[in-house]
Amino acid sequence: MTAASPATTPAAPAAISWQAADGSAQQAAWRSERGVAPPRRVQLADDTLPADTAYRLACEGTALLWQGDFQNARHLLQALARRADRPPPQRKQRSAQHPQAGSAAVFPEAFHRHRMAQAQRARTLGAVLIPFEPGWQIPLRRAPEVAQACTEAWGPLTEGRAVVSLRELLGAVSAHEWRRNGVVIPALARLAPGGAKADPSSGRIHTHYGVFSPVRGEYVDLVARAPWPGGKAPQRAFDIGTGTGVLAALLARRGAGQVIATDLDPRALACAAENFTRLGVADHVDLQPANLFPDGSAGPAEVVVCNPPWLPGRPSSPLEHAVYDEGSRMLLGFLNGLAAHLAPGGEGWLILSDLAEHLGLRSRTELLDAIDRAGLRVLGRLDARPSHPKAADRDDPLHAARSKEVTSLWRLGVAPADGGPA
Repeated sequence: MTAASPATTPAAPAAISWQAADGSAQQAAWRSERGVAPPRRVQLADDTLPADTAYRLACEGTALLWQGDFQNARHLLQALARRADRPPPQRKQRSAQHPQAGSAAVFPEAFHRHRMAQAQRARTLGAVLIPFEPGWQIPLRRAPEVAQACTEAWGPLTEGRAVVSLRELLGAVSAHEWRRNGVVIPALARLAPGGAKADPSSGRIHTHYGVFSPVRGEYVDLVARAPWPGGKAPQRAFDIGTGTGVLAALLARRGAGQVIATDLDPRALACAAENFTRLGVADHVDLQPANLFPDGSAGPAEVVVCNPPWLPGRPSSPLEHAVYDEGSRMLLGFLNGLAAHLAPGGEGWLILSDLAEHLGLRSRTELLDAIDRAGLRVLGRLDARPSHPKAADRDDPLHAARSKEVTSLWRLGVAPADGGPA
């Protein structure tokens, strides 16, 4: 999914301090993608530290600056994760009933407990820290070469030395592999340029660090099969909050004459631009930094697509801006501005999961009321059931809600001024 996240100017890196083995005071730049403040208590740690002791220290808020073998640091992180994921006794007793949890009123509480548990897990696992020397070099035994991954994620290391949590480092390395290999989007591959035979390499999206990957393929398929307004490809279409650019590229390959894709996140804009070039649609897509809609000089569009974050809530990290829409600001901003940007007879395609409804975070009535207040009406809806692993995972704390989830493409048009038929 995509999000028009607010653009930010990077602040000067904070500093982390600790005492070396010889007693000398040490300091380095502190890097945290999640915006976590430098830990106040830092203890040196190496291969001799037992996992149980490390877990206790991490839970108490003590950070562990690793001095031993790098691969052993990874093993320690895995051991901490197993301890963090160990359910408490009372949860084990409820587990048989949990997948069939009763009324919808249970879900908001369960969801908030789940988020709190995830936040605590992130704090605990973020306690294992890795030192860096200039050039993003790790001064530890058996340390991998990560300079390219770190530079892609955070830019050059200009402060000399730095410290990063091992968990965030592994995230940067994983993002580098996603960016290098790409993810095949079947709907894009089926629409290879020039009527060519479907080719997976022609439908790959390469996701940059900090940009949400289009792994939920059902929403892409909905855009691929939604009927054009009036039965013909639009001369102009907008993709609001383009992210990786996957939906803008799909609109272009489906035959839209001009596609204008917007986003505010610099990482998303760079990612989308690269994907448009790779997919051969750069000449048909105009990429603009904008908060939701392009400026008025673009004129109206026959199709306006928006895939806002699906859950109302406050993001706890930059990547979560693609999942959580605080105050439903992007959703409401799209709905309230849509009528002014639609050409006569045009449609807005709102892509939204109903997971928020099953979690008790937003009702269907609230959504329909927002559509009505924006001067819009529902022309139709296409639905798809998700196929991601969590939808079938009965051990997931939110399984009772996820098992009912439906992703929809809402076809919206401008409501007639007199309330009568269009």
